[in-house]
Amino acid sequence: MTHGASFVLAVVVIALAFDFINGFHDAANSIATVVSTRVLSPSAAVVWAAAFNFIAVFLFGTAVAKTMGKGLVDLAVVDANVILAGLVGAIVWDVITWWLALPTSSSHAIIGGYGGAAVAKAGFTALLFPGKWISTLEFIVIAPVMGLTIALVLTVALSWMLRRSLPRRVDRVFRVLQLGSAAAYSLGHGSNDAQKTMGIIVGLLVAEQQLFAGSPISALHLTDAAVVPAWVIVACGAAMGLGTMSGGWRIVKTMGQRLTKLTPFGGFCAETSGAITLFVASHFGIPVSTTHTITGAISGVGAAQRLSAVRWGVAGRIVWAWLLTIPASAGIAGLAYLVLRGLIR
Repeated sequence: MTHGASFVLAVVVIALAFDFINGFHDAANSIATVVSTRVLSPSAAVVWAAAFNFIAVFLFGTAVAKTMGKGLVDLAVVDANVILAGLVGAIVWDVITWWLALPTSSSHAIIGGYGGAAVAKAGFTALLFPGKWISTLEFIVIAPVMGLTIALVLTVALSWMLRRSLPRRVDRVFRVLQLGSAAAYSLGHGSNDAQKTMGIIVGLLVAEQQLFAGSPISALHLTDAAVVPAWVIVACGAAMGLGTMSGGWRIVKTMGQRLTKLTPFGGFCAETSGAITLFVASHFGIPVSTTHTITGAISGVGAAQRLSAVRWGVAGRIVWAWLLTIPASAGIAGLAYLVLRGLIR
């Protein structure tokens, strides 16, 4: 069976479905701290996070989307099968890790899936290496360490500044401040994660542009991967926001309760540190893991109290899942591409 415009449009819909699953899977990143500290109820927290996930796509440009669209894989080898196989790899891995309650990275799942499908088609020359791969891989380590370090410093500094304040008053003030830090983190989440799917969709439409050259819907005919249309921006932001509203309570428990015990003060420090890390990465167009970032920040808050406050066994289990994400999603995507190649040409 040969693929046509309708098949490509179906892949676009699947990409948006992945964005929804990304929001669903990573809802814990945005709301775990504010829920575990009981500043917001779970239902209020997901609406709060989803709103700022959506707003973020209008505030932070499209640098990350451009990296995904043209900075990782040679567009000459990209087609609908490569994109679909990459999405299958990412979605399958996300579902597996959601079921196991592991807060792995949807970002690295789609990067691994995209790269794995491209390699299955054309070998390792399909990857634009080193390009943006180096900074992306470096931030697997840098993002959580940066989140941990900023959270540790912020926690110690604020603790010293507030050492003479009444604990009850501090708690009351930070319950209000945590609303702002949760919003900031959700902005960071939306600024980085939603853009990854934007880049995938743009890369797909540019690679398959000949199918839409005479289309009555001119918005589908894209010729430059450096330009992200407004409709793609809005669609991806909306899909992620809706996914976040659907929640991911299994992972919320791991992030907000099992890793370390948080107070509103600690939640504020973790979310603020995570937001700063994500803002920096989005500014420089680096697709990072929001999961890695907030996990590092939460661990930093716990370590500021004492090292034993962090349940390092849980953290170690999470790190192993991180290390497996790119190769696992790449392997699943590679197999998916070989199957699709035999079915659809």
